[in-house]
Amino acid sequence: MTKQLTAALCLNLCMFSGMAMAEENSKTIDVALIGGGIMSATLGTFLEELQPDWKVNMYERLDHVAEESSNGWNNAGTGHSAFAEMNYTPQRDDGSVDVSRPPKITQAFEITRQFLSYQVLNGVMHDPGSFLNNTPHVSFVWGDDNIDFLRKRYEGMQQSSLYKAMEYSEDPEVIREWAPLMMEGRDPAQKVAATRMKAGTDAEWGEVTRQLISALSEQHDNFSLSTGSEVRDLERNDDGSWKVTWADLNDNGAEHSINARHVFIGAGGAALPLLQKSGIPEGKIYAGFPVGGQFLVTSNPDIVHRHHAKAYGLAASGSPPMSVPHLDSRKLDGQQRILFGPFANFSTKFLKNGEWTDLFGSMTTSNTLPMMKVGLDNFSLVKYLVGQVMLSEEDRFEALQAYYPNAKREDWKLIDAGQRVQIIKKDPVKGSVLQFGTEVVASEDGTMSALLGASPGASTAPSIMLGLMEQVFPEQLASSQWQEKLKRMIPSYGLTLDGNEQLTNEIRAYTSSVLELGDTQPTPENVERIEALKARARGQEAGSEQAADGDDSAETTANL
Repeated sequence: MTKQLTAALCLNLCMFSGMAMAEENSKTIDVALIGGGIMSATLGTFLEELQPDWKVNMYERLDHVAEESSNGWNNAGTGHSAFAEMNYTPQRDDGSVDVSRPPKITQAFEITRQFLSYQVLNGVMHDPGSFLNNTPHVSFVWGDDNIDFLRKRYEGMQQSSLYKAMEYSEDPEVIREWAPLMMEGRDPAQKVAATRMKAGTDAEWGEVTRQLISALSEQHDNFSLSTGSEVRDLERNDDGSWKVTWADLNDNGAEHSINARHVFIGAGGAALPLLQKSGIPEGKIYAGFPVGGQFLVTSNPDIVHRHHAKAYGLAASGSPPMSVPHLDSRKLDGQQRILFGPFANFSTKFLKNGEWTDLFGSMTTSNTLPMMKVGLDNFSLVKYLVGQVMLSEEDRFEALQAYYPNAKREDWKLIDAGQRVQIIKKDPVKGSVLQFGTEVVASEDGTMSALLGASPGASTAPSIMLGLMEQVFPEQLASSQWQEKLKRMIPSYGLTLDGNEQLTNEIRAYTSSVLELGDTQPTPENVERIEALKARARGQEAGSEQAADGDDSAETTANL
């Protein structure tokens, strides 16, 4: 009798478990976001604002969100706006400087500022000083050739309305005012030059991510966050949706699955292997090249309080963009610090919390040869990485002293930063190329998408996600409902700031006011329109009408 009861109980449990699994598998959500970083948080925030009736699930492998690339300790923390990053303005063979790329990056970061401002005005985010602070951006060089390059860069960027506020100097005393630590103890005979943009920012992208996801979880019934959940397989269903299978790492790896009409892979270094699992042909042309980073850091208040800038230098020959040296004022965990680096290191991990087998697991019959060719074609990069791995403590400290001559070794410690996976992509001409930017990859029908690459990354997440939505949700994006909401969120949406100094200053003054940055002040001519933009962002139509009835000389702004 006991055996019969036991058997019956087991049968019932098995049937119940099977029914529960079948019910789970039969569920279909609208969007699955893989990865709990800045990209998924940004896309989720957009979608909950634009289409609040959609069911959106987010899956994060770790127990907390923003613990990988988005974590403040794992990135440069720069509001990348191309003000100081000289790798964005390469010197041509004829000696001229190519300044075509910075306006695109600058305008993308202006979109980020507007996106964050909207979240603050609508109670999604709070305490702007916890995630964004005004920190001037400085480009610093020494030596005749480098000074000549920086001068040409400055002159070229002055042709854009976006950089009219940029300052240039070769006067050591002026530069000492901008960045005193960098001039103290420096040889007076050494020629130096610098540019400065006061409107630069220091950003804590981990805090941005946490606040966005917290608001999604607390304010939207159609949003669900699953941490400790590792997505392990993506399989296309007959109806075009995707079966997403994940393991509950807090329940001995028990596997679950759900169907999703759309999947976005925003998992940093883990994006490539997951994209490969989807099997979409668009993902087969990619491979990944992992590069890690380290920083020297000090929190000595006597040092920290004498450097209020993010000062960028020139990258070493053959080095990747993420290795541009910079002496940065940072606010991390609520405390001011200075970081110097990064120093590159090599690991086969695709994530800081990844596995040593990540690189080898991503190698396929279609991408192995391109990876080998890239290695041969980029010997200078390989040489650079080998040199970085071989650096001693003395070597790193000597590099620091080139930017902070009076640095003392006991004030600094070395920390490991995050892992980045650069894109290797098949090329019809070269066979394969190594790319250092970010790239959106999407299936032909838009149901599967991913973000690959690194720089400038978090700083331009809203702009990147707008581009992704153009590919994935073209019909919805063209609707009047989405367009109206996007223009509330991003007042300059659909407009070009470059070439319109008045509009640039108004947008910067608007976001500076909301985000408490103080880097751009309203003028008597635009103060009413800035208040109207705030009112419109809050959904107060009277404020929008006020903007439309404003100064006729600001027709472009009135159409925001």
